[in-house]
Amino acid sequence: MRRLGKTLESLSFLAYLKTCRPEESGQNLIIVPKSTSSNWVREVTRWVPCLSVMRFHGNYEERKQQEHEIPKYDVVVTTYEMVTIASSILKKTKWNYLYIDEAHRIKNEKSKLAIIVRTIPSKRRLLITGTPLQNNLRVSGT
Repeated sequence: MRRLGKTLESLSFLAYLKTCRPEESGQNLIIVPKSTSSNWVREVTRWVPCLSVMRFHGNYEERKQQEHEIPKYDVVVTTYEMVTIASSILKKTKWNYLYIDEAHRIKNEKSKLAIIVRTIPSKRRLLITGTPLQNNLRVSGT
């Protein structure tokens, strides 16, 4: 039996929430490696056209302009680097789901990324990885 890839399985869940459980739907933040951010945006657009998506990335001026656009989108895709640089912008939104692709990057809970991700408000978090994680990942500030 073949399975959908992690990306499509994750997006199908957001599509389910949007179309079948709108009361549980909301804005979602997807944090990914820089090398895959364009792919994530393309996959959302291709497979889940009912969701509006934006890529949050750029220099200081571009990020300040994008900040005002964030509330218009169902899905915001950003990179680990942008989370560490522009966390103050991302903390302004109460995200429904916060996805972390290649989540083994936050296995070290003392890493800068892990510390910052725990401060971004979200109702729920989904850690996506092909690498096994310990079951004791700590979540604070939610």
